[in-house]
Amino acid sequence: MSEDAFNMSIRKFLKEVGVTSQRKIEETVRKGQVGGETLKVRMTLTAEGTDLNHVVDGEIELP
Repeated sequence: MSEDAFNMSIRKFLKEVGVTSQRKIEETVRKGQVGGETLKVRMTLTAEGTDLNHVVDGEIELP
């Protein structure tokens, strides 16, 4: 696989993760399942067959 194809494959995956994650967060907020001014979130990235375990914690300001 070429480096360009590899990068495009990663970007396609990350775009899917970003778009679907945003939709899920918006649905959760719209359903009123969240109280307060911020929503604490965590994203965990793993890869089957590897020791990859990358965690990103953050906060999203609510409307």
